[in-house]
Amino acid sequence: MSILKIEDLSVSYGNIKALKGISLEIEEGEVVSLIGANGAGKTTTLQTISGLLPIGDGDIFFEDKSIKKEKSYKITRMGIAQVPEGRRVFKGLSVEDNLKMGAISLKVSSEDLKMELDNIYKLFPVLKERKKQKAGTLSGGEQQMLAMGRALVTNPKVLLLDEPSMGLSPLFVDKIFDTIRILKEQGRTILLVEQNANLALDIADRAYVLETGNIVKEGKASDLKTDPDVKAAYLGI
Repeated sequence: MSILKIEDLSVSYGNIKALKGISLEIEEGEVVSLIGANGAGKTTTLQTISGLLPIGDGDIFFEDKSIKKEKSYKITRMGIAQVPEGRRVFKGLSVEDNLKMGAISLKVSSEDLKMELDNIYKLFPVLKERKKQKAGTLSGGEQQMLAMGRALVTNPKVLLLDEPSMGLSPLFVDKIFDTIRILKEQGRTILLVEQNANLALDIADRAYVLETGNIVKEGKASDLKTDPDVKAAYLGI
């Protein structure tokens, strides 16, 4: 059974249709990648799932329930958390306060929050070392870890990752994708938007290719990685 399902989804910015009736689904425990060029509609897809953009036509189902009309904070409470493109940490707050902000819309006990913080500090030891430090003083890679931790503090059923490697040094790209592999091994359900198609297809179980608001290919990530059209357009082969 699909934990998250999109059916014939259309989204517009004024007169510009960003998504043109796309459909996709994610099974529990899967890592699914959404690849495509800039402007293809990848971020729009994630923001619409999170309730940040209104749906024109179509629907989104989470655990078989339509979330088309739900507010974004309610979608977070249901179990969908997004790590936004560009990290968007609260730079003037400490690392730990940033993490706590991730759970601000949830009704969690102090004991449960402490447990989730401990889990995040195990996943990202550098955040524990710097938990009193202001987030704005962290490196770009450390801020990406913080943004991921802020989403994970909700213990989401589905994690939406938007361009996690963007603007990072190769060293931190490796660290971020090592973390995604750990989350995959833990059985997390992840929808990954990633400009680096090689990395995205290496880590995913399945993938969709999005072009100008349309899904043009889908299948096992390993199959798409050997697809001649995908290789030519996205893998530099």
